[in-house]
Amino acid sequence: MRTVIQRVSHASVTIDGEVHGKCGGGFLILVGISDSDDETVVMKIAQKIAKLRIFEDEAGKMNLSILQTGGSVLSISQFTLYADCRKGNRPGFDKAGKPEHAKRLYLYFNDCLRSLGIHTEEGIFGAEMKVELLNDGPVTICLDSETL
Repeated sequence: MRTVIQRVSHASVTIDGEVHGKCGGGFLILVGISDSDDETVVMKIAQKIAKLRIFEDEAGKMNLSILQTGGSVLSISQFTLYADCRKGNRPGFDKAGKPEHAKRLYLYFNDCLRSLGIHTEEGIFGAEMKVELLNDGPVTICLDSETL
């Protein structure tokens, strides 16, 4: 599982010209699933994200988690996080999870965040989406289950 977590002032996803999901201060999370991922991996990543201390405290230090700030999440499925660009100029996506498996775990990931107390909105798996965000900082963190 690969995630790109961006601390945002706000973010939204538009599908077919209509806003489908949005968040205020919190995280925009791009989520990639591989076929080797399972529920245990997904929960581990969700718990790590919930506890990441990348919001500023009163002293201006990154010392607070999204749970402590009451922030929200906009979660977007993103199979292109598994792009393999080693050969040629056209990326390959063989390591991205098969759609049925990836969709199930993507939805499970969002449910995990909710179960941890984080308001979570999402895009639609496999849809053509337009994502807008205002990166706060900027702060961008990449988490890969293979390195955790």
